[in-house]
This record gives sequence, structure tokens and C-alpha cells, in this order.
Amino acid sequence: MKLSNSFFYTLREDAKDEDSISSNLLVRAGMIKKSSNGMYMIMPMGKKVLSKIEGIVREEMDAKGAQELLMPALIPEDVYIQSGRRDAFGANMFSMYDRYQKRYVLGPTHEELFAIAASMDGKSYKDFPYNLYQIQTKFRDETRPRYGLIRVREFIMKDAYTFDIDEAGLDVQYQKMYEAYCSIFDRLHLNYKIVKADTGAMGGLLSEEYQAISNIGEDIVVGCENCDFSSNLEITEVVDTLEEDQSPMLEIELKETPNAKTIEEVAAFFGKEPKDFVKTLLYEADGKIVAFCIPGNRELNETKAQKILKANSMEMANFEDVEKATGAKVGFAGPVGLDVPVYLDRQVLKMKNFIVGANKTDHHLINVNVKDFEPVEVADLTQVMEGDICPNCHQKLVFHRGIEVGNLFKLGTKYSKTMNLMYTDENNVLKPVWMGSYGIGLERCMAAVVEQHHDEHGIIWPKEIAPFKLAIVPISLKDNEQVGAMESLYSYCQENKFDVLLDDRNERPGVKFKDMELIGIPYRITIGKGIKSGLVEWVDRATKQKEEISLEDAKTRIQQLYQ
Repeated sequence: MKLSNSFFYTLREDAKDEDSISSNLLVRAGMIKKSSNGMYMIMPMGKKVLSKIEGIVREEMDAKGAQELLMPALIPEDVYIQSGRRDAFGANMFSMYDRYQKRYVLGPTHEELFAIAASMDGKSYKDFPYNLYQIQTKFRDETRPRYGLIRVREFIMKDAYTFDIDEAGLDVQYQKMYEAYCSIFDRLHLNYKIVKADTGAMGGLLSEEYQAISNIGEDIVVGCENCDFSSNLEITEVVDTLEEDQSPMLEIELKETPNAKTIEEVAAFFGKEPKDFVKTLLYEADGKIVAFCIPGNRELNETKAQKILKANSMEMANFEDVEKATGAKVGFAGPVGLDVPVYLDRQVLKMKNFIVGANKTDHHLINVNVKDFEPVEVADLTQVMEGDICPNCHQKLVFHRGIEVGNLFKLGTKYSKTMNLMYTDENNVLKPVWMGSYGIGLERCMAAVVEQHHDEHGIIWPKEIAPFKLAIVPISLKDNEQVGAMESLYSYCQENKFDVLLDDRNERPGVKFKDMELIGIPYRITIGKGIKSGLVEWVDRATKQKEEISLEDAKTRIQQLYQ
């Protein structure tokens, strides 16, 4: 491609409204442009990168026997109502009416439609297994879009679905997709970890995520300093290492604690530490108020809590509901005498004579024990902390931040039952199909690569997905020998169908060099005064190594590069 007659631009200054390295560099490199909050245009140079990522994904999916199709983005809302997921998605789902007042949504994900499609060729056990996938735009009305392509409202996703007659078959297909995903992210040169994760609105038996390690990652990846344990913070078990308090139970007492609401304030009032307290947190879950009691030095893991409740939605109760449930101002809630269901963290079972709110303004209870109230369930409810104990080897846990670029789900029979996707077995008995779901965010991958591969000059694309592997840059278009060498090299590439970038703009050499570094072209051939001796300069973008080679050697290197 010749830059002189192409749509191409770069920005010298940082983008003012971008909050990540990747979004700033991609905007400056002219690869993306924000059209509205959480919505981006993919510009020509960026589209070349995205197409190469798509190509890698297709190759690996096809190699595992998956077949590509394309689903509509506009879907009747009834489909999600039938599966029971309309309420789970809630306000995150874009919805609208057509001219006949029938309600539609923009697809946030396509499990339901794939189940409907699968029913066309899934009548007998002999029809299985098979694997279908698409590369399609998804829509989610994110509350807070951020980090450029990391958290957006409209994005391109590869989603695949496997169909089997039993769990053993699902396990085989799941392993194939696991291997395909490892190959994809290896080819993208991503530093990633595979972690166990919450199944969330998708549901099912198992979820694993591919997390690209990055400081701007929205997820916290929990790992072990000793073994290969890896998990998402949301589901990591807190290993109970608390030693049981052997002291005798004391008599419960009511104490006045004026203006002491927070754990820190009450701890200071009693001269105690947060670990001597039990926090009582009130939440509204599917319209009902519930309470969670956890040690005062811990945080509630809302994912664990919501899962125990089997609730579609859960959020902190508002002040009015807290005061109605406790009979006191906010900050004085406690489990003793509380007339709402109480869920207890298992570590509290080992505590004695702890302090809780008294459900009375400016008052707390001391010397409280579990016998003084009745929890409806005891479970692991708290968030793991860095330095906690690994569930596998009992060494210390360490935290990393990660960008979720892919996920795998063992859906089981959840969607086949709700969408009536059944088959007849060898005994002519009707049974539900076993499904798996597998997603990759393509634009997220592009952003994650930039987050991990850049320097102060710009992007450093791995050559497999760079918009062009090679740029040819002449120093002076007024020098006939340089122009002749430029045309010779470019013609050689054209004849061999090598897709190279020729910077034949009438710009200063410094501008050209900065642009090639910014957009991340892996290799550059600079044609300058050395051409009088038959030499050109070969530049490696990643290592910054430069060397003079002959024009013929340059052609040989180009051939090797594109082979």
C-alpha cells in the first residue's frame, strides 16, 4: 500500500479523553476513533489488525472442526424471556419496539439462538457432536464504559457453541476449545493466565477465563507463589486458617457508642482491632432484604453472596430500608434480634465475644456469640486478600490484574431444557442436549496486545497481526537512485503478493520514522544515501537494531519474512 494515495493519519499529541495506554496509542495511530461513549470506529489501519486477529481465530476454530455461521444482532425479546435470562441482563440489554409494537433486543450473547439453530439437526443421538461459531457484533449497555476497547457498549466477539449427547462428550469438546484458545493467545503473543471464574448470568457447570495480564485489567487474578493455582478473585475460596477462640463465653452487654458507626470508629472507641468485630451488611436481593455477617477485617464477596442467594440481582440496601429493618440509623446493624434472614461467614463460627451493632442508634453489643442469633446458612462469604493461603498448597497467594480476553463455559443442559433442544437416544428416549459456550473479544485482544507490547514511541505489533510486517521508507523522493530502489523493492513485493507499506509521502524523514514507530510496523527498510553503494538499512522495531544490507539481501529477507 502506498501512503501517498491512502487514507492515513496520525496524531502527535495524546488523546485527551482516553484513559488507557492502548486506547491512547490506537487513537494516535489512526486505528480507532471514538464516536460516542463506549463506541468506536475501527479505521482502515486498525481494521487490518482486527482482520488478522479474526484470521488467527478462524484458523484455530476450523482446525478443531468448528463451522462458522452468522446470527442476527436484532433478536425477539421473547427468546431471552423463554430462557429466563431477560431479568438477569436487566438494563444492560438494549431493547426497542418495532412498528408493530413487538419488543426486540440487541443481542448481548447468542446461546438461545444457537440452541434454536441446533434443533434443526439434532433429532437423533447419531447427529452429534458438532461445533458452531460466529464472529458477530454484540451490544451491552455498560454503566461505565472505559479503557478504550476494553469496556465498550458495542464490540465484536467470536462465540462458539458445542453440542453433545452427554457430559463426557461435552468434556471432550471443551478440551478441544481449551487447546484452540491456548493456540490463539499464544499466536497473539499475549502473556495470559487461565483462571477459574464465576459462571454469572451464563450459568452452567464450569467457567474458565483467559486473562491477559495488565495493570489496567478490571479483574484481579489470584495466583500462588508456589504452585500453578489460578483463579478469579470473585470465586477464590478463603481458606479458613482462623484458630478457634478457646476463651469462655461472656455475658452479652449493651454499650452506648455515640457517633461511632464505622468499624474504625467503633474499634477506636473500644480500644479493639477490626478483627474483634463482626460486620452486619444489609442487601436487597430480588426485592427482599437480607443480612450478611462477616469478620470486621474482611470484605464481603458479593459474587459468592449472590450465588448463595440464587438471586438475579443484589445491591446494598438503601438507608430507608436499613433503618426500617434495624429500627436504627445506618451504622448500627447487628444480627441479634434482626428480623431478616442472616447469612454467616464460616470464620465467625470460631470467634467468641465479638462486637456487633445493637440495632439501636448509638449502641453496640459486646460479648456476642453465634448462639445469640440464628443464621439461615453458614458459608464462605468473604473476599480473599493478598497473602492469604492457597487452597491447593497452603502457600501465600499473590494478585495480578487481568483483562478478560476469552472465556469457556460448560453450560450443561441449562439452555437445551429451556429452549427445548432435545434428542432421542438409542432407546428412543428423549433427552436434553449438552452444550458448551466459548467466547473471545476480538477488539479486547487488540487492546490487550497494545497494553503488553508498546514503548515510549508507540505500538510494537507482533508480526503475525501487524497491519503490515514491513515498511519501505525512502529518505528523499528527489534522489533518483533512492526512488529507483524504492520502486524496485515495492514492485518485487507486489509481484510476490507481499503486503508491504510504502511511505512515499513528501514528508521529512523524521516524520516518517515516527509514524512507522507509532503504528508499530515490525520491520523497516530505510533507503538513503547508502544506496549509492547498493546498501539499505534494515530496522527491527522491537529490538531497535539497525544494520546495512545489500538491496538483494533485502529482497531475500523480505521473502523469508513473508514465508
